Amino acid sequence: MGIDQHGLQTTAASRAALDHYDRAVDELLHFRAEVVAESDAALAEDPALPMGVVLRGYLGLLTTDVEDAVATRSYLAGYRPGPLLPREQAHLEAVTKLAAGDFHGAGRTLAALSVEYPRDALALAVGHQIDFFTGDATSLRDRIGAALSSWHPADRHYPNVLGMYAFGLEEAGHYDRSEDVGLEAVERDHRDVWGIHAVAHTYEMQGRFHDGLRYFDDRLDDWSTDTFFNVHNWWHYALYAIEAGDRERVLSIYDTVVNGPDASGVALQLLDAAALLWRFELAGDPQPERFLGLVEGWQRRAAEPFYAFNDAHAVMAYVGAGRFDLAETLIADRIEWLRTDHPGVSNQAMTARVGLPVCQALLAFGRGEYASVVDLLYPIRGYVNEFGGSHAQRDAVYKTLVEAALRAGRLPLARALISERLNVRPCSPYNWLKQAELARALGDEAAAVAASDRAAALARPA
Repeated sequence: MGIDQHGLQTTAASRAALDHYDRAVDELLHFRAEVVAESDAALAEDPALPMGVVLRGYLGLLTTDVEDAVATRSYLAGYRPGPLLPREQAHLEAVTKLAAGDFHGAGRTLAALSVEYPRDALALAVGHQIDFFTGDATSLRDRIGAALSSWHPADRHYPNVLGMYAFGLEEAGHYDRSEDVGLEAVERDHRDVWGIHAVAHTYEMQGRFHDGLRYFDDRLDDWSTDTFFNVHNWWHYALYAIEAGDRERVLSIYDTVVNGPDASGVALQLLDAAALLWRFELAGDPQPERFLGLVEGWQRRAAEPFYAFNDAHAVMAYVGAGRFDLAETLIADRIEWLRTDHPGVSNQAMTARVGLPVCQALLAFGRGEYASVVDLLYPIRGYVNEFGGSHAQRDAVYKTLVEAALRAGRLPLARALISERLNVRPCSPYNWLKQAELARALGDEAAAVAASDRAAALARPA
């Protein structure tokens, strides 16, 4: 037995194994690749280390890559633990559920664990990621908020817990509080890339893209290297640049980082790449060659159903590359998969309620069948969060609906959708550009010019 860095009793054969485990958790909280080496080192010291086995399982599942999930299931099936402490048993139950595809069950098990052990940083971090994967904004906020009072500002990982809380606050719509908490997290630990990411989301949701660009530029060395989260933060940077109208900058970011020469090819990286290029597709600036570079990777990672959010981004890539056949095949496969019941598999409902109609709508958009896009997306717009991701990521779906409504001539609906966006984010150039398109379609050229001028003024730095 031993005591880990957060004061929790842990089964370990040696102090060396526990030290490696502690360092692995630290690396995980900072999204650094060294987590793998430290995890391996812990298990080399003690192959039966329960928390080491659990951590390795989580690492294989948080990629949302079906190949990793299959390998992790096999690894966990071969584990024969000795007597476990209650906390370790709960972790083993959670990771086993996650491996079986029960995202929600794993999240609930970890939530109960965090009530009993609020200083279990691994339970908080993994539970937080599961809430992200399932689009549960309330739990993103309250899972961390419920544990926060058990942490002290002097604790080594207090900033990382704050960073998680800041993201939960943002997704739940508490933007002022989110910004304050996120800034404090990063001030306390400049390497807290999740805290930086939370601040980025806060600026995104308020349309403060110039503030976002400045924030990223000021902290470039803290987030852009030595972390496997750098691609996603560059993706956020690119979203700001899109709002600023800097097309060449966005494509440069895409070609050098988001899908550059050193791209990992993992699902999370391919997701960011497809989502960024889809913004160009919606803007009437197709990027078929760049999309084509994503097709092979998605064919491997979307070969079978595991996470509906990934499926949608695979279809974006297929449609953008002109490979409608691949999109049709994926959709047909998911329809067939849904004909059989899959008890305890979260992805079944995620696919049936959101993933499948989104995939069908993306294919319809590529074919120019805009009325069908509206018919598919408008009824589900209130619960698109159920297939995961953040507000910023899911905005690709909502923008697809806006574009389809305009192109299908569904002008009353387009007016309502654009009005919603403008009144939430009146400082977004994109929203004003859509208002200009709508005004032209309605024959009001004066209003169109005024909206276009407003968009141009907002795009310029203050």
